[in-house]
Amino acid sequence: MSFSAANSPRPRYAIVGLGGRAQMFVDALTGAHADTAQLVAFCDVNQTRMDVHNRTVVDAGLPAVPTYKAQDFGRMLDAERVDTVIVTSIDRTHDQYIVAALRAGRDVITEKPMTTDAERCKRILDAQAETGGKITVTFNYRYNPLHTRVREVIASGAIGDVGSVHFEWLLDTRHGADYFRRWHRDKANSGGLMVHKATHHFDLVNWWIASSPDVVYGLGRLFFYGDENGRRRGLARPYPRAHGAPEAADDPFALHLAGNEKMTALYLDAEHEDGYHRDQNVFGPGITIEDDMAVAVRYRSGATMSYHLTAYSPWEGYRVGFNGSAGRLELDVMENSFVDPGTAGKVAGEAVHGRPGTEVRPEPDHGARLTLRKHWEKPEDLDLPDTSGGHGGGDERMLADIFGGKVVEDPLGRASTHRDGALSLLTGLAANRSFETGLPVRADDILEL
Repeated sequence: MSFSAANSPRPRYAIVGLGGRAQMFVDALTGAHADTAQLVAFCDVNQTRMDVHNRTVVDAGLPAVPTYKAQDFGRMLDAERVDTVIVTSIDRTHDQYIVAALRAGRDVITEKPMTTDAERCKRILDAQAETGGKITVTFNYRYNPLHTRVREVIASGAIGDVGSVHFEWLLDTRHGADYFRRWHRDKANSGGLMVHKATHHFDLVNWWIASSPDVVYGLGRLFFYGDENGRRRGLARPYPRAHGAPEAADDPFALHLAGNEKMTALYLDAEHEDGYHRDQNVFGPGITIEDDMAVAVRYRSGATMSYHLTAYSPWEGYRVGFNGSAGRLELDVMENSFVDPGTAGKVAGEAVHGRPGTEVRPEPDHGARLTLRKHWEKPEDLDLPDTSGGHGGGDERMLADIFGGKVVEDPLGRASTHRDGALSLLTGLAANRSFETGLPVRADDILEL
């Protein structure tokens, strides 16, 4: 049973992990949803970052919330009478906070991925089974109206039974490069892009076709980033991190934190506490994640998927096609048509995670097309919903569902649980094992669900 604060009309929330990923939740709890939800505490290894987010709280006209270091997480739960913990810490630590919160009788909201490996996932699932606590995984892509439209079309039977899916996701040399500058570059921290990034995509496919992976085969490598690739192609510059390095001044792959007030406060000004550098060289040593990944999946429904993730593309967007017994559905989305080298080193909206509206660009730099091709009929371009806002409008809709204070009918099942979080991990975890062994991997050999 979840803990309830006896004298508070609003649920009480604490956030653990106060990097950039926390911003969306801080904004929601001090802004649009302050009347139905109460932010009561921060917890992090770094006091400076907690203080930065407390400025947002104060700027919203609210009193600063108490701050706790990571080792005082349990004490915080009791002292601040926390109902629900929001986990936005580094991926490899998610399980620590999720399990501790559940066993203390609290519910959990966690950023994706729910965790980074099968052992940690099993710990979470066991704790949830023991306690009955609620875990919500923030798969905001499900709430993007365009993705909801895809789900509706498939569920309507317009293309019949889904036989196969082709899915290509392209990250450009600004957004894609960012994963190779920060803690994600170490696979032990993030599970690699198959887990940290692609868990979004694998969750969408699970949800779209109402199935889950059975067998996975993958090929992945570090093709573009990293010190060896940089030297071989003449892209390497001799600096460990961009800040203060003359060699980085005109490098389009360098991130210049000092040019962004928020990032300076969150990272440059916080380095003295933990030594974390947010702007590492993408062609430096120590990168253990892949940047080019191909995956083949057979689902329990019998459908198959070919998936490819590229993290060094000249443009950003994705293409997904569903082949069905009665036709085909195609979704094409362009999020950025090219990267201007003159602005590549500035912090993109994706880097300031959760800030809605920062990546809106004029046509034709972005756009979407959803095409239904039924057998024996002319193709039909379907009307598209409004996708303005963070993550195509998904952020605002998801936050309203979580913090809005009322139950809203959700016939398409967009809200995600611990089971959805685990199922989304299966494809990526199996792909990672396949990268290592060169063999197909059964999902049940990773984790039985």
